[in-house]
Amino acid sequence: MNPLGVLRSRIDGWFLSRRAPSDTLELTQRNVYILPTRAGWTLGATLLVLLIASINYQLNLGYLLTFLLAGSVAVGMHVCHGTLRGLAMHMVQPDPHYAGAAAAFRVVLHNTRRRVRYGIGMAVRGSGQWAWTDVPAEGTCTVEIAFQPERRGLHPVPPLTAETRFPLGTFRVWTVWRPAAQMLVYPTPEAHPPPLPPGEPLSGPAALSASMRAHNAGEYDGVRAYRRGDPLKLVVWKKAARAQATGSEDLVSRDTQQTQREELWLDAQATGLPDTESRLSRLCAWVLMADRLGVDYGLRVAGRVVKPSQGEAHRRACLEALALC
Repeated sequence: MNPLGVLRSRIDGWFLSRRAPSDTLELTQRNVYILPTRAGWTLGATLLVLLIASINYQLNLGYLLTFLLAGSVAVGMHVCHGTLRGLAMHMVQPDPHYAGAAAAFRVVLHNTRRRVRYGIGMAVRGSGQWAWTDVPAEGTCTVEIAFQPERRGLHPVPPLTAETRFPLGTFRVWTVWRPAAQMLVYPTPEAHPPPLPPGEPLSGPAALSASMRAHNAGEYDGVRAYRRGDPLKLVVWKKAARAQATGSEDLVSRDTQQTQREELWLDAQATGLPDTESRLSRLCAWVLMADRLGVDYGLRVAGRVVKPSQGEAHRRACLEALALC
């Protein structure tokens, strides 16, 4: 291993450990840092050469140019530091994402000053993918920071860096922020999953309740994926119109009363795959497929059981179980 890289990693870890996680941060002179950029060091060397030449040849215009540029650099340093100092940042709770897919953190920047703050960039520390914005006077703006989670689970939001080089680019002013928010990452859905597994027969009071409900209603209560040869009267045209509006081509048919005596369980053992991550990927795809078809479904994975239901809350509960198992 590179000794310089190990030393840098240890120093970085020690530096981050001194900062308490928080979803809000107000920038003051205690947590804002400033150093010259490469262009700033080059300009400083140029000013030194101009000063030596002016002293050697007694050039009054050389003195004027040197001190004029030096004064501009000093003012630029003050403006650059003031652009970031006094800014308040707030982390918005991130939405769940799928592993391997692009995600984005949203950070709200609050400016109480009567002047616009120009050229403020934010990025995940060490990523190099910056999002730049200007914060209006006595206003707020939202910055979306790109991030790609690699594995499922509940992960803390990585440390963020905010910086500016306004107005001259000769100084870099930055701060490091450790948000306290956590991000839920679902498994990656299988690209081309097989059809949903067959339903399991209901037994006991559940079967009797389903049969009585179908008999009293006098109609077909359940739905399933469209099969070639189904009568047109069994097609759920409301769901078909909704699927066409969203760009989906999935048709849904009303189920028979006999099928209502069965319930759909998405079980890890039914995937037929050897490793855990492949099973979770297929179960994730099945959950999304069942939710899109509008059928009742339950989930059994790694000792966790989610009872059959449907809807947005049920889909989130199933995906959360897959992410945390």
